[in-house]
Amino acid sequence: MAIRNRFSELLPEITAWRRDIHENPELLFETHRTSQFVADRLAEFGCDEIVTGIGRTGVVALIKGRSDSKGKVVGLRADMDALPIEEATGLPYASKTPGVMHACGHDGHTAMLLGAAKYLAETRNFDGTVAVIFQPAEEGGGGGLEMCKDGMMERFGIDEVYGMHNWPGRPIGTFAIRPGPFFAATDTFEIVMEGKGGHAAKPNETVDSIVMAAQCVTALQSIVARNADPVEQIVVSVTSFESSSKAFNVIPQSVTLRGTVRTLIPEMRALGRDRINDICTHTAAVFGGVAHITYTEGYPATVNHEAETKFAAEAAATVSGECDFAPLVMGGEDFSYMLEERPGAYILMGNGDGASVHHPEYNFNDEAIPAGCSWWVEMAETRLGTAQ
Repeated sequence: MAIRNRFSELLPEITAWRRDIHENPELLFETHRTSQFVADRLAEFGCDEIVTGIGRTGVVALIKGRSDSKGKVVGLRADMDALPIEEATGLPYASKTPGVMHACGHDGHTAMLLGAAKYLAETRNFDGTVAVIFQPAEEGGGGGLEMCKDGMMERFGIDEVYGMHNWPGRPIGTFAIRPGPFFAATDTFEIVMEGKGGHAAKPNETVDSIVMAAQCVTALQSIVARNADPVEQIVVSVTSFESSSKAFNVIPQSVTLRGTVRTLIPEMRALGRDRINDICTHTAAVFGGVAHITYTEGYPATVNHEAETKFAAEAAATVSGECDFAPLVMGGEDFSYMLEERPGAYILMGNGDGASVHHPEYNFNDEAIPAGCSWWVEMAETRLGTAQ
């Protein structure tokens, strides 16, 4: 194993950063304190250029190697935002902000990339430039897209980009990755099934929106069961069923359905969208009602580039002894936007046993910090080469 000894020395400091960020979680683009904390640490490390406000509250810093014979820049990205969840860990450093917590480990991602940045700024044993990227609003805000729209890749000359996510259930400090589609595209829908409301004692005088909506919930499952190619992945989930009336004796005028569609390839994404429109429109019409459908495309699928996945796996094997082949993940990840602009790869790192991400008892495992920092450093040094 090649965990850098320096990270054993730095572990108490990096852990303190992580726990400070954990105590002070911020949502979406409101990462003002976290972004300032990051920028202050990067300045202390002596980074060559630090730019704030990329993608609204993102931070990018450049660290130049001792030589730069090819003008190559490698980007390393961590996310900074928290989730609107009430923490239930009872930890001494638990969130001090009611209803907000770092339930996905972005505090750990940020702290580990800061640790890697400190090491790289100390050693500079590489030929080129490292861009460390600290992104807001991964949890539904599309901060990765906003940073790209701000011209981050062009402005800093980034040639390749790499990201990492902790993964509860995997042994601490181990890694897993796969080429091609990895995390799913995540779309949402809202369907208002509109009928004709009336008294529950006179259903014959109504167009029952409850019956229409119930039929749609059942019929939507046929997209996966009967429309999609069985060897492809698609998940259709209706997650909310809300009527316009709460009374016991009223057939409501309308029912609103909400849910998500998750896919890995463009063809399945289009199939899900089109079939939802067809099924709900025609189901409503059969009962004499109308379906008003709002379909919103969210994050695209996260697709790892073949060669860069191999590089990332080799670096992981250097750090931990091996790198496993990862399963497909039907959750979403907006690192996808950066991989659409530049070649790169996204990897999973084990967080050990404990609560899963997005759970009120989740906690990032600080014992994983040296492995995560070492992987980022290994990526920077191997992709840029040794200083000339």
